[in-house]
Amino acid sequence: MTVKLAVFDCDGTLVDGQASICEAMETAFAAAGLPAPDRHQIRRIVGLSLPQALRHLAPDASDDQRIHAVEAYKEAFRTSRLQGRIQEPLFDGISALLDRLRDTGWQLAVATGKSDRGLYSCLAMHGLSEHFVSLQTADRHPSKPHPAMLEAAMADAGAEPENTAMIGDTTFDIAMAGAANVRAIGVDWGYHTPDELIAEGASAIASTPQAIGDLLL
Repeated sequence: MTVKLAVFDCDGTLVDGQASICEAMETAFAAAGLPAPDRHQIRRIVGLSLPQALRHLAPDASDDQRIHAVEAYKEAFRTSRLQGRIQEPLFDGISALLDRLRDTGWQLAVATGKSDRGLYSCLAMHGLSEHFVSLQTADRHPSKPHPAMLEAAMADAGAEPENTAMIGDTTFDIAMAGAANVRAIGVDWGYHTPDELIAEGASAIASTPQAIGDLLL
């Protein structure tokens, strides 16, 4: 039996976490004594691993400053989570899409620049932990666009590249799909533009979660 696998990015694809991400990044830069980037710049690096994101946002910072910023970012998120201030709402229609795909025989996975703790907490908050056969994070893999997360998800599901689709909102997601030789579907409600996603190699752009299902089924 052919295994069909849909792998989703998290922030900017499944959930809208930009407010919490920007707040934590601003806190991290202040703690490291660095001038904070504007929020547009922060949104542009969502999807990368945290160390890689810091290299993009603070190319002139010292290694010690970046290490300090990484730890401060993690602590800011931990504090917000304990205080119940994390803002990561599901995009409208995502829950119905995941149910639709599962009901039609698709296996589901996540490949994200989040940490294990961040991803598990996010999915549990929305009651989605049991929807996915594979959860891949930056804690255990090189940053996107390296294909390691996708390769691990396919191995977990027993899926071949030709029967796998990567769904994401950034060029990092699309480039990762290309590196793993899987189909890439972009979404237009995230952090990179549809034109950028197409230029990177997306086979299609979905304007709604329902459209993702229509493209896959």
